[in-house]
Amino acid sequence: MSPTQQLTFPEDRSPERLDAYVSECLPDISRSQLKKLIDTGFISVNGHTAKASTKLRGGEILDITLPAPEPTEALPEDIPIHILYEDQDVVVIDKAAGMVVHPAAGHSGGTLVNALLHHCDDLAGIGGELRPGIVHRIDKDTSGAIVVTKNDQAHQHLAEQFKEHSVNRRYVALVHGHPGKSSGVIDQPIGRHPTQRKKMSGKSTKGKRAVTHWKVLKQYNVNPLSLVEFRLETGRTHQIRVHFAEINCPLVADPLYGNRSRLLAIKDSELRKLIDRLPGQALHARSLGFIHPTSGKYLEFFSEIPDTLQDIISYLDKNSQ
Repeated sequence: MSPTQQLTFPEDRSPERLDAYVSECLPDISRSQLKKLIDTGFISVNGHTAKASTKLRGGEILDITLPAPEPTEALPEDIPIHILYEDQDVVVIDKAAGMVVHPAAGHSGGTLVNALLHHCDDLAGIGGELRPGIVHRIDKDTSGAIVVTKNDQAHQHLAEQFKEHSVNRRYVALVHGHPGKSSGVIDQPIGRHPTQRKKMSGKSTKGKRAVTHWKVLKQYNVNPLSLVEFRLETGRTHQIRVHFAEINCPLVADPLYGNRSRLLAIKDSELRKLIDRLPGQALHARSLGFIHPTSGKYLEFFSEIPDTLQDIISYLDKNSQ
């Protein structure tokens, strides 16, 4: 994003608040950042300072000056990360299970963002802050490929691809039971669980559309488990975990949506030991494909299934067909 730019409010557009219009044009700026820019005079209307509530009625010229990016509150940490690809716009990481993507309550450090702040010396700023741009996330205990942006232009380009559902994201998971078909699509809204606030659910009254395409790769009969590939059309929180838990095929070792009794029902003690070694749900982001924001070329990256999950698959292949 350029440090200075000019926008013209369309003549044929319905009247709209200044903050609402600028927020639409500059989606990477948070509401608090936008309010600060308006209040401090960095955004003017027809050459004059304005309020966030100023009504635009058509033809107004907006001059926007973005101050130099400020350091983010997150601190750089020398944490080892596996880089699959990196250039001046994006970095693709093979995230290990157990790593939180972004600092949050209870996880102020040790995150992927902390690691990237230490690793990257060419961050150009995202939304006014010197930080890596998180355009999508994968759960703490999910491993695999994730892309992060280094500048506003790349961030906006990738964010639009995710919005248009054109990013190719494929996961593999080990689930309890057999889905009943060889493949299918789950189109079920997901929102916050009505009573259990840590969980997401298809029972939410305020759910957003969530679409998961799935295909059974292997089905194990002696031990009733299935290896399933997923392609996400949308990216709701816990989407795969919720969708398959709600068709009675929860992910193996899922601490939030799993069923301990399903694990205890497995009679093979060696298999149970292997499952107990998993750091969390048996879910891995195996591949990630997108259009590069500068070159326009399609790039696709693959992450090897981690040993803890692969050991289970190899054991099942040998002992449970």
